[in-house]
Amino acid sequence: MRAIGLLAVTVLVSACVAAPSGITPVSGFELNRYLGKWYEIARLDHSFERDLEAVTAEYSMREDGGVRVINRGYSQQDQAWKQAEGRAYFVDTPDTGHLKVSFFGPFYGAYVIFGLDHEQYRYSFISGPNRSFLWLLARTQSVPEQVITDFRQQAASLGFDIGQLHMVRHELPITAGSADDAQ
Repeated sequence: MRAIGLLAVTVLVSACVAAPSGITPVSGFELNRYLGKWYEIARLDHSFERDLEAVTAEYSMREDGGVRVINRGYSQQDQAWKQAEGRAYFVDTPDTGHLKVSFFGPFYGAYVIFGLDHEQYRYSFISGPNRSFLWLLARTQSVPEQVITDFRQQAASLGFDIGQLHMVRHELPITAGSADDAQ
């Protein structure tokens, strides 16, 4: 019975880091070019990000070879910055845009880069472990309308509910200090 329980946990954990069916991670991925600060342009909303605007993600190297992830966003309801720190590791090879990320102890979720500006690394399209997780990230607080159109079209063709897409605002009347003050 214990062996069945361990097998079930292993299957559940590995399912959480697998790419959703039909979604292919980008190849030719270069982590060093991906590191740094990204702005969240659009997302499918979840409880851990609900009410957050001016959201950023910052990626840097960890001493163990993994990636340090710092997510920040401004809660208008609380009038305060929120921050979460996580860690990420490649699921396959380092040239495939498929990582597993954890913000909660030993539990990991998929981080699948399925769209990327390979030339300049200015924007990326991200999926989580299923089609209820979706993000458009960019190096700037806004992107050309064509990038948003391409994101919507590609996400819709992959089965995401783009009707629920939340467009993140970065220009806010924020009075609780800057994003750099969130610690």
